[in-house]
Amino acid sequence: MTQDNIPNNDENIVEPTNEPFDIEAFLKQLTERPGVYRMLNDRGTIIYVGKAKNLKRRVSSYFKKQHDEIKTAKMVPQIARVEVTVTDTDSEAFILENTLIKRYKPKYNILFRDDKSYPYIFVSTAKEFPSLSYHRGAKRRVGEYFGPFPNASAVHQTLQSLQKIFPVRQCAESVFNHRSRPCLQYQIKRCSGPCAEGLISKEAYQEDVRHTLGFLQGKSFEVIEELGSKMEQASESLEFEQAARYRDQVSALRAIQSQHLINQPGAKDMDVIAVAEQSSQVCVCLMMYRGGNLWGSEHYFPKLSDSVVKQEVLSAFVTQHYLEHAVPAEIIFDCELDEKESLQAWLKEQRNGQVYLKIAHNQVNKGLVQLASTNAQSGLKQHMTQRATQVERVQALQEALALVNPPNYMECFDISHTQGQMTIASCVVFQDGIPNTQAYRKFNIEGIQPGDDYAAMHQAMSRRYARLKKENAILPDLIVVDGGKGQLNQAVDVLKSLELEHVPLVSVAKGEGRKAGLEILFTPHNSIGIDLESDDIALHLINYIRDEAHRFAITSHRAKRTKAQTQSSLESIEGVGPKTRKLLLMHFGGLGEVKEASVSELQKVKGISLEKAQKIYDFFHGSL
Repeated sequence: MTQDNIPNNDENIVEPTNEPFDIEAFLKQLTERPGVYRMLNDRGTIIYVGKAKNLKRRVSSYFKKQHDEIKTAKMVPQIARVEVTVTDTDSEAFILENTLIKRYKPKYNILFRDDKSYPYIFVSTAKEFPSLSYHRGAKRRVGEYFGPFPNASAVHQTLQSLQKIFPVRQCAESVFNHRSRPCLQYQIKRCSGPCAEGLISKEAYQEDVRHTLGFLQGKSFEVIEELGSKMEQASESLEFEQAARYRDQVSALRAIQSQHLINQPGAKDMDVIAVAEQSSQVCVCLMMYRGGNLWGSEHYFPKLSDSVVKQEVLSAFVTQHYLEHAVPAEIIFDCELDEKESLQAWLKEQRNGQVYLKIAHNQVNKGLVQLASTNAQSGLKQHMTQRATQVERVQALQEALALVNPPNYMECFDISHTQGQMTIASCVVFQDGIPNTQAYRKFNIEGIQPGDDYAAMHQAMSRRYARLKKENAILPDLIVVDGGKGQLNQAVDVLKSLELEHVPLVSVAKGEGRKAGLEILFTPHNSIGIDLESDDIALHLINYIRDEAHRFAITSHRAKRTKAQTQSSLESIEGVGPKTRKLLLMHFGGLGEVKEASVSELQKVKGISLEKAQKIYDFFHGSL
């Protein structure tokens, strides 16, 4: 059935109809105009809202092909009915889609919580003696607004900096109108005292206001040049006190400029957006540049139903965020966007001016994106290690595995090697759901058949827990192994042989297509497997510790492999001992440079004779 009006109920449930839904007939008569579609399950709950340039083509794609995306593959079998609302333009579809997502909060949409308004700096330019003030909310007062700033702290920090450079008043109008004597701000030189007659002329005060506006508009270079010229003029006129004031203002402005990543003359307002993802969780970092200056950053943690691709997260963020907030002239991303042209056209209408969506290519933009990516990764790490959040995850994992005690102390094992060679086993430790990196351990695995991960796991766990038992040390509340039933059986054998069967144990088997969110958990008492939902916080914690064990194992293995590659070749040369190897590597900077060196170059190394240099050269290049 087709619905041409917007549902107005407040719940995420639409009254189910008794009419059978014929998808084939529905798709045949579906319009090709733009609009919004809503997917409902058999209970009448809206599970997904989407937009389309061509409703017929987009909705048909859900039912006429195999889906590789986890979210779509899980959602389609649940669709019992589809409803659509036709719109006149793509822009109307963007707005309606976001309205419905906020109203119904569908399970399979990416949801960002962004219900706050950003603060601004307000300059009351209509007044005889304008003031600077913090502003949030509707822009009803007459004057100029600068922003948005990412948070109140950024506004207050900017106001304090400006107050030290240009002493423009920051008091409320009610206070200013009823004063005849200057306040403390005048005494500490944070205000020029326009409330008291004779302290500053209207012209001099307006000059400070003009410089302040120039700075907020991103014209700090022009302001500095003007102040520099005034400083020279004052100095030539022997007005040294005034020249010193200009000098201090120039120094303060240059100091502020040096704190910003970009500060180019005439730089446009821009936002830089990057995404970090780990263990089925995502952080979006928004860095806001206004007038060429970095004014701060914000982190967003969307609610995801399943593992999603970065482009989908970015598109959802852009449509939901800029529906409520000011759109800058440029938005820079760390990857390509889906529906870039449609998004750009919609943002252009929202801004009522040109908007450019860019991927970082030049040196400056790449630096901006790298900074945003670093902030996104840092924000995600902080979010994942927040104590309150981790307590909830630990409790959820206790419930999911039916443990007697919460797993506050966990250890996880993983194996890494290159075609069976130089095998390393990692053991990472989590306490209260947070990594304890000082307690990490790695094991060099020897004496096994190359590539035998089961034997490697058996050896690592045997060495670890035989030592803990011998030292009478605290045992973990839960042991996690990366792998399926085979790895679990090895762990069970080890604990039995050490009479430690009472220690809880779980293995993490990769899901279909090795995709995050589809893992199956096995325990010694549950061979069927525990299949948690992809958004379950218990699974997030398991994935987090598993990913950390994997990272530590790979890092340790690569370090061992690099060391072996650096040393093994030289160690194979007869007559080249540790001291000579060290001298060669220090002289040339690395094994590659030693290999490429000529006999005469090798001879230059202290202690290497012509005969030895020829032997080293022949080893790498072959003898005649």
